[in-house]
Amino acid sequence: MSDTKNGPYGSRSARLERTTKETAVVVAIDLDGSGTTDCSTGVPFFDHMLDQLGRHGGFDLEVKTSGDLEVDAHHTIEDTSIVLGQAFAQAVGDKAGVRRFASGRFPLDEALVDVALDLSGRPFVVWDVEMPAAIPLGNPPFDPSMAEHAILSFATSAGLTLHVSLCRGRNVHHIIEASFKGLARCLRDAVRIEGSGVPSTKGSL
Repeated sequence: MSDTKNGPYGSRSARLERTTKETAVVVAIDLDGSGTTDCSTGVPFFDHMLDQLGRHGGFDLEVKTSGDLEVDAHHTIEDTSIVLGQAFAQAVGDKAGVRRFASGRFPLDEALVDVALDLSGRPFVVWDVEMPAAIPLGNPPFDPSMAEHAILSFATSAGLTLHVSLCRGRNVHHIIEASFKGLARCLRDAVRIEGSGVPSTKGSL
């Protein structure tokens, strides 16, 4: 089930629901919000990352997921990321007037992450982030290797070309959080309205 509403730049909001045998996911996003978030997936560290995405992206974001955490957190994280990407793509619409490209380097203490993205409509992800050995984070646990899967699932569903590279870092929490904050800030920049036409020689993205 999906729904869109008109924001100040047209259809810049979306609400999606997706239910499978493994998860039930509801996502609502407003790209022209104020960074208000309400995220509950049953995986506290993942909720923390989704909160970073909304707050630093300047999006109003609501995420509610019920998943088979008795198996592990994989399905919950994957399905939430897929629906979030789909909702983002629906909210950004035809991308008329958006800046489209964004990049930057984002620090969190000793960690430094480079992020570059394009609202290309052509999903492609390069994840060059080598994680130090680490135990899962939080309870129920978040496997650090799922950071790549979450961001890849989101970017693929959202239709992004995305490059994430670790410049330096030792603390896994810091590395993952810098990656999500960097993604958020780049999304915020890329969806910024600075014109009227679609920023492509093709006429569509």
